[in-house]
Amino acid sequence: MYGIEGDLTQGPVFQSLLLFVGPIIAANLIQQLYSLVDLMVIGHYMGSAGTVGVSTGGEISDMLTPVATAFGAAGQIYIGQLAGAREHKKLKQAIGTLISIMVIGSLLFTAITILFRGKILSLINCPQEAFIQADNYMVLTALGFPFIFGYNAVAGVLRGLGESKRPMIFIIIAAVVNIFLDILLVGPFRMEAAGTAIATSISQFASFFAALVYMSKKKERFEFEWKPSYFRIHREAAEVIFSLGVPQAIRSLLVRVSMLYVNAGVNSYGLVESATNSVGNKLQKFLEVYTSSFSQAGSAMVAQNLGAKKHDRASRTIWYSFYICTALAAITSVVVLLFPHQIFGIFTKDQSVQEMGGVYLKILVIHLFLSALTSTFQVMVIGSGFASLNFAIGILDGVVFKVGLALVLVHGFGLGVYGYWWGTAFSRLVPGMICLYYFLSGKWKTRKLLSER
Repeated sequence: MYGIEGDLTQGPVFQSLLLFVGPIIAANLIQQLYSLVDLMVIGHYMGSAGTVGVSTGGEISDMLTPVATAFGAAGQIYIGQLAGAREHKKLKQAIGTLISIMVIGSLLFTAITILFRGKILSLINCPQEAFIQADNYMVLTALGFPFIFGYNAVAGVLRGLGESKRPMIFIIIAAVVNIFLDILLVGPFRMEAAGTAIATSISQFASFFAALVYMSKKKERFEFEWKPSYFRIHREAAEVIFSLGVPQAIRSLLVRVSMLYVNAGVNSYGLVESATNSVGNKLQKFLEVYTSSFSQAGSAMVAQNLGAKKHDRASRTIWYSFYICTALAAITSVVVLLFPHQIFGIFTKDQSVQEMGGVYLKILVIHLFLSALTSTFQVMVIGSGFASLNFAIGILDGVVFKVGLALVLVHGFGLGVYGYWWGTAFSRLVPGMICLYYFLSGKWKTRKLLSER
């Protein structure tokens, strides 16, 4: 298929899914690992103020990374459907258009973040003790946005074509660079939060550069050319990418804004609560890597099989993903319930944070199971290109219920800081039910595909 060994429309579904998702899980685990290393290194060298500085200063990066992922996923779905339908001319146009859109967008985000960083930190109630650290971290990570967006563009192309091993290799390169520089710059060089930011930005450049080198060397597989004409933004391809990417990006931004609201509320309770939330948020992302990975893999498989009109394979992809993610949620829950203090102890020596972290992890268990439900069945919404429903589900999940439940639990039931965490945990319930209904209804079978526009 288009010179790439990644035809996901053939062979046993279960085996194809596992072989495809394996490298994606590894890549996402490694990506989260070097994010956790940032927090571990800064936490042990600088304490809670450093932990909060890195976490708060990275809020915009955390907000925009899902935007990059959203457009990368939009390109992945479109490219997957085109690959399944064997539309090679449109495929080439889609690749060049996706890369150009991502690069231009990332430069705009970089400029905006640097210009308004002070106001942003004030809006999210960054503790004064951590303000300078957060400011330095935000500026330096903003310089890495073009590399984040560039990597996600290339990864979206490769995964859409059924190739998941190369993105994993690119992430391994980034992880090795990041961990080495983290320890060096924060430890011996005493650069504090700025050191972790520099390490992160350089590692992101390394993964993007490796991805570009791969595309250049294998240019015959993509009909890739270092010519302005290759990167021309084709209207048809841009319209499809924006129709998928913009709602997903807006959803991601709104979700992050709601998380900023939650984090700001938690920060207002003090340094211990803020540090617990900072570590907890990182742990949540790490422990849910398998659900996001199956979502990425499932979306590509569903897109290719819908493009090839193989509805039964698309359906079985969803069910297998759900069974595996639920089993992994159960295993993860047992671990966090048995060793809560030990897990938080990896990131902080503060006994108060470890104690509160034990409660955080108990609440997190609910979130793990609901994510297994929502993420897997939402794959059919994403893979079929139903952008408006995906957007609505995201708003319900990330904004309406997350903020709404937090307000009710914090102010109505007087649960204090714990109300924010309970609200976040249960926010996925109703969206999960909607995704399940759409899948069981079978309406996705008659939906007009992106490759048919």
